[in-house]
Amino acid sequence: MFTRKKDLYVAHDSKLSIGLVAKLSSLFDMRIFTRMLLVLSVMVVSNVTVAQTYNLQPTNLATLQTKKSSQIIEHVGYTVSYNEQWHIPNWVAYELTDEEVQGTVPRKGNGNFIPDPLVSGVEIMSSDYSGSGYDRGHMAPAGDMKWSVQAMQESFYLSNICPQNPNLNSGDWRILEEKIRTWAGYYKSIYVVCGPLVDKNPKVIGTKNIAVPSAFFKVLLRVTDSGVETIGFIFPNQAGHKPLSSYMVPVDTIEQMTGIDFFSTLPGKLEKETEKSYCAECWK
Repeated sequence: MFTRKKDLYVAHDSKLSIGLVAKLSSLFDMRIFTRMLLVLSVMVVSNVTVAQTYNLQPTNLATLQTKKSSQIIEHVGYTVSYNEQWHIPNWVAYELTDEEVQGTVPRKGNGNFIPDPLVSGVEIMSSDYSGSGYDRGHMAPAGDMKWSVQAMQESFYLSNICPQNPNLNSGDWRILEEKIRTWAGYYKSIYVVCGPLVDKNPKVIGTKNIAVPSAFFKVLLRVTDSGVETIGFIFPNQAGHKPLSSYMVPVDTIEQMTGIDFFSTLPGKLEKETEKSYCAECWK
């Protein structure tokens, strides 16, 4: 049984909050400090309340609507729906918070991709990617797991990895990963679901026939003062560089392409409204 990441931070957050309050109260006039504290508490409570109200958890951010192989595995930093036929994930989901992006755990070396001990079926090894011409591309990036040694280690499980074009992996895909960390810092948290788009008869690599995605998707949800905002991105699994805006699509589009229902715990009307379109200007 793994300890969930939110549980790991309860004691730390309490000590941090007490210390922060003491320091700030000594620096500001008490009336000004009280107003600042009220504004801050409203922002934090707003995000927490929305998340609790709609039960936003990595395990229910995505639901398969089609008959695909799916083994649901929960790790400290992310949840994965693993496809034993493709030997790659159907989707990977997690929440990234403003505190987590401040983590300092160093990234593991590229030689440390290892099998996921919780995956059943054929064991995929790092060597199965060797000589394929594809990178071992993270779905939940190591850069989002710097808040925990265990989360960092588990981000290198091969259940979180797909064959990815090297130029995409180090280029536009990485740029979006960095942008998500910026948004998480500003909006307090971002909910992320990402994964591959796989053709009916996909190209495969290695002797174990690991499916090569034709493209990748990312779906994001954030809570703002005005409500809930979502957006989708689709990246062809090929070399190239374009503005992030050229990859933007409504979440509905990705649902239709993948057979995955995202954010199904939102009230029906809210889910329908927020997923049918997106505001490009709001995600810059």
